[in-house]
Amino acid sequence: MSPNPPRVLVIGAGSRGRTYARCTVSSCNGVVAGVVEPDDYKRRRFGELFIWGEEEQGQRREPPEGSQFRDWRDFIAWETDRRRRKAEEQNEGESRPVPEGVDAVFVCVRDELHHDVVMGLAPLGLHIMCEKPLATTLADCMAMYRALAPHQEQKIFSVCHVMRYSPHNLMLRSLLFGDGKNGADLPDHHQEDGGQRRGAIGDILSIHHTEPVGWWHFAHSYVRGNWRRESVTAPSLLTKSCHDIDLILWLLCSPPPGADTSAPPHLPATVSSSGAVQFFKKSRKPKGAGRDTTNCLSCPVEKDCMYSSKRIYVGKKHMGLETGNTGWPLSIVMPDIESFDAGGRGAGPEEHADSPRRQELLRRLAEDYDASTTPDDEIKSRNWFGRCVFESDNDVCDEQTVTMTWDEELDGETSSTATHRGAKQATFHMIAQTKRQCQRYTHIYGTEGEIYADSWTITVEDFRTGETRVYTPRMETLGHGGGDVGLTRQFIMAVDKVKNHGWSAPEAQHEFIGCTLEELVRSHAMVFAAEEARRDKTVVDWRTWWQGKVESISL
Repeated sequence: MSPNPPRVLVIGAGSRGRTYARCTVSSCNGVVAGVVEPDDYKRRRFGELFIWGEEEQGQRREPPEGSQFRDWRDFIAWETDRRRRKAEEQNEGESRPVPEGVDAVFVCVRDELHHDVVMGLAPLGLHIMCEKPLATTLADCMAMYRALAPHQEQKIFSVCHVMRYSPHNLMLRSLLFGDGKNGADLPDHHQEDGGQRRGAIGDILSIHHTEPVGWWHFAHSYVRGNWRRESVTAPSLLTKSCHDIDLILWLLCSPPPGADTSAPPHLPATVSSSGAVQFFKKSRKPKGAGRDTTNCLSCPVEKDCMYSSKRIYVGKKHMGLETGNTGWPLSIVMPDIESFDAGGRGAGPEEHADSPRRQELLRRLAEDYDASTTPDDEIKSRNWFGRCVFESDNDVCDEQTVTMTWDEELDGETSSTATHRGAKQATFHMIAQTKRQCQRYTHIYGTEGEIYADSWTITVEDFRTGETRVYTPRMETLGHGGGDVGLTRQFIMAVDKVKNHGWSAPEAQHEFIGCTLEELVRSHAMVFAAEEARRDKTVVDWRTWWQGKVESISL
């Protein structure tokens, strides 16, 4: 990294914004230079942690000019004026020093705001890393593509598909393609005449990939939390699982082992899907709860209910306050939790029953609404973490399966010059009701072997030799198996190469980000196609759908 490292603005000081800021300062020498956040407490706390520091000699430090904003529009106005002042300084010699700007922006606001923020930033020509999903509708994704495409020759753009950047998945892909990278060395019999390497299991025939969300995690985020209503955000396949779909396309659309990397992708032939709200609905409500009970804290069976908000957020199981936790998910329920007194002697794992922190948490969990009298706009405008999970306003799938197929492709006039890519298929399964929490597992079946990969190890069964090989990729952090750190580091390095080392943006995009803007659009489009197939109970022809819904309009 250079002595003049990339300077980054983080828009959104929530869980993901703090994660990428932490990864920036811990994994590279990128500088977090500014924050945009409407919540006063979250904005100030973020700045103290990552930008201007905490108290000095008992006095709060003053944020430097241009380091904090309430709204992203305020930043755009300030940055536009800063550039004008900078030009005047260079041309006429302005007396007041002009602050240094930022090189890149992390967009970490709520999903439904991504479109407006990125569209507003696009004319500034900054490098952008946007939290997944890119946008919540196909039309918005296409509009963003059109706005960003003219800047591809000068600027880096990335969507936070963190699964591409974990050491585990990098090694998995290396094994499948036989490139010997990321510590995935293969036995000699995987090397053919001429030194070309084959993948560990030959040609891929089938992938079955599962995302186990976790029973209480799904209830927190997709029944009570931000992503519970499709009309406010998007289907759970997009908000939770778009990077799983991206992972599958990353593995199956790639050129075959030994092929020119500029070869066209092997595109899917069909996509189909099924799924529904199977569990979190009124018909599943415990009979003892009573028809009119809608909040856990007033429920007669609360003590026996595994979804009790008091049990999950206050108790000693899971990650409740009485475990000593004040981070996620409590920081989502109560963002200003650290500003409340923990109760002195009884704080920590033995949190005092009357501590201000505990009492305020219980007060917020007791908040509720009457579906018959409370305006719907008020209900959907905020989260209700004390609400009964069987009486919530959620409508996103809590279980879904997606099936994608690929036809055989044979290019070339003769078999000796042809590039052969065989037929294959992939099945993705998202399920809420699991003990595992986002600890994905994947079965991959090939012509010469099979692979089982969980979140920790990769096991290769070789049919030709009968040998079993187990790989244990290094795990740098727990955040998406190291994907959070990996993505942040790669993005900062790409920006640094453009800023300080004379690289072109397309060169740095290819080397460090590893995917193009069109690839990012394609993986999102696959989710929308799958949702169309699920709603219409049909099989979507991918090429026809892509040409009609995407290519003819935007690309």
